[in-house]
Amino acid sequence: MTDAQTHIRLSEVLSALSYALDLTEGQPEGHGVRSCFIGMSLAEHLDLSSADRSALFYALLLKDLGCSSNAAKTTYLFGADDHATKQRLKTVDWPNLLSSALYVFRSAGEGRSLWTKFKHVTRTALGGMGAARELMQVRCERGADIARQLGFPEATAQAILDLDENWDGKGHPLGKRATAISLLGRILGLAQTVDVFFQDGGAEAVRPMLRRRRGGWFDPALVDLFLERVDRPEFWRQLAAGDLAARIGDFEPADQILRGGPDELDRIAAAFARVIDAKSPYTAEHSARVAEIVAGMAEQISMGEDERRALTRAALLHDIGKLGVSNLILDKAGKLTDEEWAKMRAHTDFTYRILSRVTGFSALAEMASARHERLDGAGYHRGVPGSELTLAARLLAVADQYEAMTAERPYRQPMPQDKVMGILSDEVGRGIDADAYAALSAYVEGQSAK
Repeated sequence: MTDAQTHIRLSEVLSALSYALDLTEGQPEGHGVRSCFIGMSLAEHLDLSSADRSALFYALLLKDLGCSSNAAKTTYLFGADDHATKQRLKTVDWPNLLSSALYVFRSAGEGRSLWTKFKHVTRTALGGMGAARELMQVRCERGADIARQLGFPEATAQAILDLDENWDGKGHPLGKRATAISLLGRILGLAQTVDVFFQDGGAEAVRPMLRRRRGGWFDPALVDLFLERVDRPEFWRQLAAGDLAARIGDFEPADQILRGGPDELDRIAAAFARVIDAKSPYTAEHSARVAEIVAGMAEQISMGEDERRALTRAALLHDIGKLGVSNLILDKAGKLTDEEWAKMRAHTDFTYRILSRVTGFSALAEMASARHERLDGAGYHRGVPGSELTLAARLLAVADQYEAMTAERPYRQPMPQDKVMGILSDEVGRGIDADAYAALSAYVEGQSAK
């Protein structure tokens, strides 16, 4: 890491990573950044302390930290693509019986047989508000917990916890009412909904939505303030512009700018590994385990500390692109169709695109996205030959395969360690690197001897 990278603005890192959260929520690219712009524009007209504005800024960027944790449950209940189901969810007026019933009927079992649709409509209806509350509770509590892990103040965590509460007490997960909901949480809920409706129908769709939900979903004073002070042509022009991510630092309080060095970047990578691994019950600790394995392999070949640190971060983030893959595919017990397999293979490209955005992590993009490449060039997503793969990428590929085969998957039980090592041994020279395999063997033997 260079000296310039030891004091990176955390807003640059986290705003880029927020694009991964947009993926798993099924929102158009940049939703988190736009929500941040909306919320901070509203905050300009509120008497908030500098510390509270900083807490709000990061809560807006990271409001969806817990969103991956209910993806599998959403797919189970609805029997449908979790991305599409979640995307529609943000436009539904849940307390309205007709609105929620139409949403369930449209989303449950979408694109599948009538029997499957009926089964999932029934399952969702029987779950009712209890199921919705559980989904929101898991999401909000996990998001708040990860925000604390990142070292943000309790005000940031509380805002994320209150994200889906409604002013009239009909929100989730606790049914808080009015000012029992934190002010920052009230801003988050309004900001995210404004962006969803703006993306769907522009400013003309936002205004009637706010008036309808004033005093129901949203704090009436915040709605009035937004319509009176924020609702201006220039605001909507900026919201529609494509440069908000590059300008996101402008909205952070100048006297509260947060910067981070290597330790902070390590903590961010570890926190986002939790987001990634929560996407599927079959990958609950996959990223953390791959990081542990590859770090042990790096020690076997006496890799330098800086290289080892970068490799560990890449391992923690290597599956970030899977946030863009439906749980219908990730958790499928049977064989994937050609179309499903193509969507699964796209996750490495997603990983590259996300990490390439991140200041401080961009150097990891090639490494993290290459772990399905093969020495013979038959891998994906670029299909490059082994001569173009770094040693770090080769180590990560082997660690990932070893962990995946020794863990449970929806289509099989964990494989015995000896069988896995035999399978990998057969691939040496064709699919995997001999030195990487030797490093794994030494690491596994060392672990077995303990």
